[in-house]
Amino acid sequence: MSANNTQPTPPTATPDAVKDAAFLKACRREPVPHTPVWFMRQAGRSLPEYRKVREGIPMLESCMRPELVTEITLQPVRRHNVDAAIFFSDIVVPLKAIGIDLDIKPGVGPVVEQPIRTRADLDRLRDLTPEDVSYVTEAIGLLTRELGPTPLIGFAGAPFTLASYLVEGGPSRTYENAKAMMYGDPELWADLLDRLADITAAFLKVQIEAGASAVQLFDSWVGSLAPTDYRRSVMPASAKVFDAVAGYGVPRIHFGVGTGELLKLMGEAGADVVGVDWRVPLDEAARRVGPGKALQGNLDPTVLFATPEAIEAKTREVLDAAAGLEGHVFNLGHGVMPSTDPDALTRLVEYVHTRTAR
Repeated sequence: MSANNTQPTPPTATPDAVKDAAFLKACRREPVPHTPVWFMRQAGRSLPEYRKVREGIPMLESCMRPELVTEITLQPVRRHNVDAAIFFSDIVVPLKAIGIDLDIKPGVGPVVEQPIRTRADLDRLRDLTPEDVSYVTEAIGLLTRELGPTPLIGFAGAPFTLASYLVEGGPSRTYENAKAMMYGDPELWADLLDRLADITAAFLKVQIEAGASAVQLFDSWVGSLAPTDYRRSVMPASAKVFDAVAGYGVPRIHFGVGTGELLKLMGEAGADVVGVDWRVPLDEAARRVGPGKALQGNLDPTVLFATPEAIEAKTREVLDAAAGLEGHVFNLGHGVMPSTDPDALTRLVEYVHTRTAR
């Protein structure tokens, strides 16, 4: 277990080598030796070594084995030379930890046995304690020792996306039940998101106190909302999460898919770094977000299936659009797709590092 667990502000105990990492410098909008690179879903299905160690182990169980989590998290760092590791877990882990009956079904995603639909159902969402996720603390302690100067990113699902899974009972394309609650019973919706904000904040605090150097809040499905609905019905809960971890001093990243119309609001919710998908060029994203924020992104993940020449050309477009940014972390505009060639990712990291060397 990491000694950092007893520290009220863990970043003060972070080694200088980690503090000075290119990834954290870019998040803080400081000069960097090269544009840092990491990939969402870099630890996972695209790696044969991942499939080998996960063989026969259900997803949620694999998230609760500290040694396995450590190995999976380290795999892309070893293979790709990325500038940050992201903790291997799943956004529904804290919900499972507090007793919600759910499972991650292969080919489907998280499925909730009894969806949250009424005020009485809120009683099933109890507070998350560090003891509920002791395996997270143990895994991060192992990881920070192994990673050395490479920063570790912790993460959680944002209240809206968690609520979508809980209310729908599983993945959805329309979010009809969640939106029906949001529009039809705004008080119940607000109470649901507020409770999820507390659970999410507690989960992020555990990760930071164990040694995570940055955190990312994934609001994967919030792009389904109009800005007015986001501001009124979602932003207060996301802001509560970011505010709860502000005192730790670690960079806070906010990412969602299809959120071009929400970028400014997502920054205003409290992020230090705003993640951008591939639909909005980074220079335009910077205009929408406004000053004082770093940006992360935003190569289309499907570009990695093209020729090496095409990948380089599209990567140059991203880097050129990012040339005037205060801070830029190179990433894909969404997660690595399962059938991606790992060698394409390795070459991409090397290309970005070489082309942006200062």
